[in-house]
Amino acid sequence: MARFSLSQDLGIDLGTANTLVFVKGKGIVVREPSVVAMNKTTGEIEAVGSSAKNMIGRTPGNISVIRPMKDGVIADYDTTAAMMKYYIKQAQKNRSSFAKKPNVMVCVPSGITMVEERAVIDATKQAGAKDAFPIAEPFAAAIGAGLPVWEPTGSMIVDIGGGTTEVAIISLGGIVTSQSIRVAGDDMDESITQYVRKKYNLMIGERSAESIKMDIGSAGEPFENEEMDIRGRDLLTGLPKTITISAGEIASSLKDTVTAIVEAVKNTLEKTPPELAADIMDRGIVLSGGGALLKRLDQVISDETKMPVFVAEEPLDSVAIGTGKSLEYIQHFKSHPNISTRSTLE
Repeated sequence: MARFSLSQDLGIDLGTANTLVFVKGKGIVVREPSVVAMNKTTGEIEAVGSSAKNMIGRTPGNISVIRPMKDGVIADYDTTAAMMKYYIKQAQKNRSSFAKKPNVMVCVPSGITMVEERAVIDATKQAGAKDAFPIAEPFAAAIGAGLPVWEPTGSMIVDIGGGTTEVAIISLGGIVTSQSIRVAGDDMDESITQYVRKKYNLMIGERSAESIKMDIGSAGEPFENEEMDIRGRDLLTGLPKTITISAGEIASSLKDTVTAIVEAVKNTLEKTPPELAADIMDRGIVLSGGGALLKRLDQVISDETKMPVFVAEEPLDSVAIGTGKSLEYIQHFKSHPNISTRSTLE
């Protein structure tokens, strides 16, 4: 039970695709795409979140739609700070006028550099945080997925977001070994777009590619070869055109991305101390993040590693829930800054 306090601490999962805000004692209160629509002429922000995402590919010339986060790190500093300010305000709609600035726990990829991490902390403070504490994304995902991160047993988490895939082995409140690769959900969308372009001379937008991935996408051979109609622009005639595409074709277009994720899992397992490897053999690997929803991905990773693989209960929310829960341990993060983000920076 959260005690009454004038400042409400927040946990923010600042993702490439979506931003989620967790308020202590309330749970996740904001869940919006990390997208900003900007007026090029005035430099003002026209829309943030879902309303900005709906504008992708449909804006007039003077409005540009930006995704200020790329591969889990800040690509456009001012826009990110403005976007976070908007979301922090949304999360604190009903707070009293006497409320202090909140402490904010914010997620960072485990393979991030010191400079990139500093940018996230500064942007969070600029957005209205009293103090900002970084937490490694896979560590937050493991807490959110309910893994026993503080115990002396090994837990393995694979967090597949929009821009990065984070693989980590966690024990005793820290990351023992981890790998962060910049191949994830966005690359899957891009692979589908390229495939359709090469094979059918059809240009589709990123929203279409995402809906194809969600509807009929699959990591391995699909059980049923479903089909889907997609619309786009014919590159030969320049006119709109509709084609029918099958789940099998989409599975083959996603093969390279899936292989990269499987390799990251294998590489992390190779670097795992034997005691912890034995724990993971018993308990299995947990998948979280939006990419975990790709059909048959758990099966493919299980076949390749010969280990049980499970998808977290709320894969899209695991990181935000973990970031929020870690507010309980804010003292731990104060005394152990970057609990593990430096573990395996090659």
